[in-house]
Amino acid sequence: MTPLSDNLEVLLAQLPKVELHLHIEGTLEPELMVEIARRNHIPLQFPTVDALRDAYNFHNLQSFLDIYYEGAQVLRHEQDFYDLTRAYLDRMAAENVRHVEIFFDPQTHTERGVSFETVIKGIHRALSDSQSLYGISSRLILCFLRHLSEADAMRTLEQALPYKQWITAVGLDSSEVGHPPEKFKTVFDRARNEGLLTVAHAGEEGPPEYIWQALDLLHVKRIDHGVRCLEDPALVERLKRERIPLTVCPLSNIKLRVFDEMTQHNLKTLLDKGLCVTVNSDDPAYFGGYLTENYRAVCQALGLNAQQLVQLAKNGFEASFIPQADKQRFYDELDRLLAQSASQAIR
Repeated sequence: MTPLSDNLEVLLAQLPKVELHLHIEGTLEPELMVEIARRNHIPLQFPTVDALRDAYNFHNLQSFLDIYYEGAQVLRHEQDFYDLTRAYLDRMAAENVRHVEIFFDPQTHTERGVSFETVIKGIHRALSDSQSLYGISSRLILCFLRHLSEADAMRTLEQALPYKQWITAVGLDSSEVGHPPEKFKTVFDRARNEGLLTVAHAGEEGPPEYIWQALDLLHVKRIDHGVRCLEDPALVERLKRERIPLTVCPLSNIKLRVFDEMTQHNLKTLLDKGLCVTVNSDDPAYFGGYLTENYRAVCQALGLNAQQLVQLAKNGFEASFIPQADKQRFYDELDRLLAQSASQAIR
């Protein structure tokens, strides 16, 4: 693949970035997984770092989820969740990421006896420390596992309510096919009544109909993935008209065979159609790239220019749950960087 020009590499490094689609359990690098497993005396099916990396070859979403859930088994104590979250945020500080909105899957942990309190306290402490240390702001999104029942999701929401001040939104993730958003209408209604925002994974492996359901039944503020929307022109028009963000995860889409090659990815088409498409990393420890790598991959494969790169970054801030005044500050910074990049390119 053709390397980026020096001008685009400099711009990419300087861009203030935001990440909106990130599963904190999906940042568990093999080195940390092995370290925590040893600390907690937990045997692994793949006991070495090299064996784990070799196992990260997936052919679909379910084969990824199988090893993802096994990896999560090592997380038992508040310090484990702190170390996991802090390792991710240390990386983001180095990539000039200014704001993150991260998913966590409490059911993955509570169903094996880890308390909701243990999970959220470890994550929250790391978010707070990184705000103080790096100035990275954050929002936390509780995701329900869609392969489990709505009753289970409702019990999880009840467990979360004492910590509502730490949670901005609820979402929906895990195996998409066969688990439509309508399955979770009641629990999402309850979450909104409690003052929480809503988002949902839809239109990755599932059909465009799942995106319609997420919008009309779950009343989501943004769609996580959503790349299959192009199969439905009326849906595309609605997403454009209502400025509904899509949190697209390019390297994830390739790893899980949503697209066979990055040159086939439809992100540029989505952008050209005027949709609020954003770039994110999903489960970067498993999919081979954090946020900057995702930006670089689409720039190289799809031939994006400086203006398109900046627009993607702007879309990220637009789609975030930060105050409008903060968004405008980032828009202004991005405009200055684009002007500076254009000036340097002319020389």
